[in-house]
Formats: sequence, structure tokens, C-alpha cells
Amino acid sequence: MSPLNRRQQGQTYEAMAEQYLCRHGLQSHARNFQCRSGEIDLIMRHQQCWVFVEVKFRKNNRYGSAAEAVNWRKQQRVKRAALFWLKKNGFAIEHTEFRFDVVSLEGAPPQIEWFTNTLVEG
Repeated sequence: MSPLNRRQQGQTYEAMAEQYLCRHGLQSHARNFQCRSGEIDLIMRHQQCWVFVEVKFRKNNRYGSAAEAVNWRKQQRVKRAALFWLKKNGFAIEHTEFRFDVVSLEGAPPQIEWFTNTLVEG
């Protein structure tokens, strides 16, 4: 049996994160939304709030934690993709509740950590 390629590994960790979030009351809506601006790993719903989730995995933290890998540039790409998704689906940004979360998985077996409302500007 061959080891998983990077895409398959990413899908595995995204599925783990999705299951974790569902166990904590979020509802799954979409996975791997892509547009010219970027990609959103998971789109979830928490009550009336849309939640755009970036999932990161690190085998170890030799080069920084998984959460630290979601830098400013990555956050901006997720933000642009999320705003595009909202507009494409008919949601007025001014009247729609949404937030950006990060789920980090580290180690083997992966330890999951969930950071809510990670993109705060101003």
C-alpha cells in the first residue's frame, strides 16, 4: 500500500477537522471552495454565523506550529475567497454574520486545536 500524497493527506486532515467541528455544534456546508482569490478548506455554519475554516497540519513544530503557518498573507487570501463566496451566494456582507477560524493538527496522532475568530482587523 502506497503512502498518501500531499493532496490525500490534506483531505484526511480536513475530514478530521470537519468531524471535530461537527462534534462541537457546527454544521458542514462545503469543502475546498476555490476561486481566483484563494481557497477555503471548510465552510461551516454555527447557528446564524458562516464560519470559514483554514486547516493546517504539522508533523512537528520544528519550523513553527501549524497555527503559526496561517500568516497574514494566507489570512488575506482566505478573506478574499470568503467575501467572494458570500457575494456569489447572495449574502450581503454588511448583513451577514461570518468569522474566520483555524484548526491546527500537530503530531502523530494529531492533536487538534481550534482557534475561533482569528481574523480581526482594525
